[in-house]
Amino acid sequence: MKTTISHESFRAALKAVRANSPLVHNITNYVAMNNSANALLAIGASPVMAHWRDEMEEMTAIAGALVINIGTLDGEWIEGMRAAGVAALRRGTPIVLDPVGAGATSQRTATALRLIEECKPTVIRGNGSEIMALVDANTKSKGVDSSASSHDALTAAKSLAKSTGSVVVISGEVDYITDGTTTHTVEGGDPIMTSVTGMGCTSTALVGAFLAVESDALVAATSAMALMSLAGERAAAYSKGSGSMQMNFLDELYNLTPEMV
Repeated sequence: MKTTISHESFRAALKAVRANSPLVHNITNYVAMNNSANALLAIGASPVMAHWRDEMEEMTAIAGALVINIGTLDGEWIEGMRAAGVAALRRGTPIVLDPVGAGATSQRTATALRLIEECKPTVIRGNGSEIMALVDANTKSKGVDSSASSHDALTAAKSLAKSTGSVVVISGEVDYITDGTTTHTVEGGDPIMTSVTGMGCTSTALVGAFLAVESDALVAATSAMALMSLAGERAAAYSKGSGSMQMNFLDELYNLTPEMV
């Protein structure tokens, strides 16, 4: 794993997550819900997976960060996302948006753009195609999978960051994290990670945990992606396939300590 933030910053952020056990409110998809919750528990955070609109105000009031993931959309969930996002924005609670499948359908792209406009997320994390679709509606993705590399999307990510004020994360073979001016990179992980469902969604959840304890969104997002990369590399070294990789990845998240970085 290679990252452009210092090991000291990474260690301090991970130590803060483990010491503070921040509550991370996730409105996420059915596919990744269990994985994301277990990953947050593994790093010492406290997950809550709540999407009912009527409890958004109260839930947001006790959360250290809000994660909105549009992977499995319907009208009621969208209203819950909007309610939670507006409440978090009003309270100054950091928000992470994962525009899953933006570019696959016009509804997904429009929903992501509406959430960006109304909720003003602190961080937007997606794959190359998703990030490009938020800048150019003519960009098409292959379902929830990217048809563009993270490098291809870097110009779009910088433009999106400047226009929204959000830190933008593009995950891929190389992860890019940018505020439009400064760009951090994380290299590493393993190709087998793309065969495990919900890995991108898991990284979004981890960004939320780090944002809850680190006020610098660039450092928080880069630390989360670096942790994903490091745990992925270590797990892949002894995994026999995607099934054991999923289990071993959670174990690596659980066992990694700041001193091991």
